[in-house]
Amino acid sequence: MSQQDVREGVWEQLIKVAKPDSRFHFDFGEFIPDYEGSEQALGRLLSMKIYSMARFIFVTPDNNLEGLRARTIQYGKVLLTTTYAIKRGFVVLCHETVRQGKEDFASLLDGQEKLGRPVSLSEIRELVDRLGVLDFFITGASVINLQGIRFGKGHGYADLEWAMLSEIGAVDESTIVVAFVHDCQVEDMPLTTSIFDTAVDMIVTPTRVIHVEKPLKPTVGVVWEKLDEKLFKTIPPLQELKAMREGGKSE
Repeated sequence: MSQQDVREGVWEQLIKVAKPDSRFHFDFGEFIPDYEGSEQALGRLLSMKIYSMARFIFVTPDNNLEGLRARTIQYGKVLLTTTYAIKRGFVVLCHETVRQGKEDFASLLDGQEKLGRPVSLSEIRELVDRLGVLDFFITGASVINLQGIRFGKGHGYADLEWAMLSEIGAVDESTIVVAFVHDCQVEDMPLTTSIFDTAVDMIVTPTRVIHVEKPLKPTVGVVWEKLDEKLFKTIPPLQELKAMREGGKSE
């Protein structure tokens, strides 16, 4: 069974509990939806001691993670996220950029454009120097299995985000990777993985938390020979990273 076949099988169940997106309706190939019960899943994550102790957190811009992004800002942590499809790179949101009462608006794609601070990879490195590596890397998914192997929408954005952050030292094996999903997205079946697929430490759903033993987190960074040229042309941080690598080689 192909990755797309697996996704489409899950999407048939997901549409029963998903909330439509204002732009993409129920086109799950273009967005990760919010769903019934996401508030319960959020409560499970927020109640964890490891979350309360975290200072520096990356959260993907998926619809089901809006509440988490808002609470992360509200609780005084530094939130790193990306613009849609990473087309305008990474954004930082925290108390320095978001005044009290605006956290829910800041959690939206439109809100982060107005209240977030765009940051380059070099600036993220400076944050790492101050705060340490990211405590969490939290993402949605289209489907995930009990071994922590996740498939996204099919574009590879989360894997690219991890790869870029890995190359600049912003994530490492100590960074806790979390998949935030509905129960119907969790499959008890083997999924074929590649060297750049991001496995997770923890799966959080509305009804349970699943801990994954020894997930294989990729350490290869960006696999340039497999990178789609269109992605390179439309994602500025990839262009910055390549320039950084080439600059380092010339020194």
